[in-house]
Amino acid sequence: MIRRLPGAARVSRRTTGAFLRHTATAFGGVAVAGQFAGPLFPRGLPAPGWVTAGSAAVCVLWGAYRARPVPLVRQEFRRPDTTVVVEAGDLFAAPGHLVVGFCDTFDTAPADGRLIHEDSVQAQLLRRRYDGDLDRLDAELSAALAHVVPQSRELRADKPLGKLDRYPLGTVAVLGAPPRLVFATAYSRLGRDLVASSGVEDLWFGLNRLWDAVDRRARTDSVAMPLVGSGLARMDYLDQDSLLRLILMSFVARSREGAICRELRIVLRPADLANVSVPEVRAFLGSMAEGLAGR
Repeated sequence: MIRRLPGAARVSRRTTGAFLRHTATAFGGVAVAGQFAGPLFPRGLPAPGWVTAGSAAVCVLWGAYRARPVPLVRQEFRRPDTTVVVEAGDLFAAPGHLVVGFCDTFDTAPADGRLIHEDSVQAQLLRRRYDGDLDRLDAELSAALAHVVPQSRELRADKPLGKLDRYPLGTVAVLGAPPRLVFATAYSRLGRDLVASSGVEDLWFGLNRLWDAVDRRARTDSVAMPLVGSGLARMDYLDQDSLLRLILMSFVARSREGAICRELRIVLRPADLANVSVPEVRAFLGSMAEGLAGR
């Protein structure tokens, strides 16, 4: 799945190159060690086949360990105790609960890409967490939204595809069961032209409602979320770096009132990496951590 995202091939090549480089270095170290150890075994190594196989296995494991993906940024906060991780990779492989953005109609049917793009996080949710079972996803959404009064209802003539009920921005539908909940949060409005749009105030308000839901259902757990807001109409003037800082600022500001969750992971697509300054994000989180510690 991650290979189909823009830039993923570059990340994959970099990881493979690192694996080969570290494995080769380990083999070189074993070879040098063998030269020094040779005089200690004038009659040859005992069970040379097993020694060779074991050495090869150790070298491969060492290469895999050194080439493993590591967080781009990891910042621990005190008072309250929580950790923020920014990493690149596969959102659906991250541990803990998931955050998935929806529009205010909570549409789920792709409609040949006119409603839901096939590479979007929402489309991946349907494929990877619900095995393509649209009815099951819709049933869970309906149950989660049963207590929420729709804000309005569209006419079929005005909205030819998808669902008609509109829910208030900031509505969060909690799907599934622990330990893998899905926080489906509505932070954008789907226009009658089927284009989703959101503004900074809408996104900030939606994030605050999201933190409230996470606080109620996942305070002691880890929560992973994508870079929400990227690609939405009316948000194009904010690049990925600005969106990331907005999310981080919202989380830290809300955390001043108390711990929201044990760990927040923001998982970036490989394509987003070119537009995110990792050193500046690290410094940004560090400064906020110092500010919280000095309260």
